[in-house]
Amino acid sequence: MRSRSVTVACVSALTALPLLGAAPSGGPAPLPARMADTGGGTQLVTAQAAGTGSTTGTVTWWDRRGGRWVAAGSAAARFGAKGLTEGATRKQGTYTTPTGLYGLPYAFGTRPAPAGTATPYRPVHEDSWWCQDNDSRSYNRWTEPRPADCRAAESEHLVSYAAQYAHAFVVGYNYDRPVRGRGAGIFLHVNGRGATAGCVSVPAGAMRRILRWAEPERRPHLAIGTDSGATAITRY
Repeated sequence: MRSRSVTVACVSALTALPLLGAAPSGGPAPLPARMADTGGGTQLVTAQAAGTGSTTGTVTWWDRRGGRWVAAGSAAARFGAKGLTEGATRKQGTYTTPTGLYGLPYAFGTRPAPAGTATPYRPVHEDSWWCQDNDSRSYNRWTEPRPADCRAAESEHLVSYAAQYAHAFVVGYNYDRPVRGRGAGIFLHVNGRGATAGCVSVPAGAMRRILRWAEPERRPHLAIGTDSGATAITRY
């Protein structure tokens, strides 16, 4: 879902946070080492908020090297305008970001892939849509062109969001076996002016760095959660 404050807006220039390294000797273990699951790969993106009512937080991308998780980069993040909620029970149209652990099937953008991008990358065209129509056979899928059973009013015309979708990752939320009404079009994408409609967003420069960093053979996943409580990121 595209990033909006109340209406859709342009990319904002937030500065990236300092790079993080492995935990010092005797300090707390790196976040991925404290998680229940990291997807089984050697790359992980974490998107962490203080609580379910938060609309901001931190995205960090991690590499597993020599049996240890090391942070490769970090940036300020934005979440849904109504905060975060458990992904397994989320409802469509609630402006909440689904918590959980998800794959990153492919990337896309209104601009060419950054140099060095290894992830499969799909260019956005004039007839590129993301179907969010619960009555469509194409629910929660990229369609090109938009099929007759997918109403435009219930879908996103991707090219219309040139700033937010300059570069983006598809998040595998409700993707493999879509459940109608659970939500569609959840992405990791470039910031707009404010909170998102349910996605995770980061500054444009951070999004480019994540795309250059991600290596499909290392099976990167995205974990979304809070510092503590029932949606604590460490539970996923």
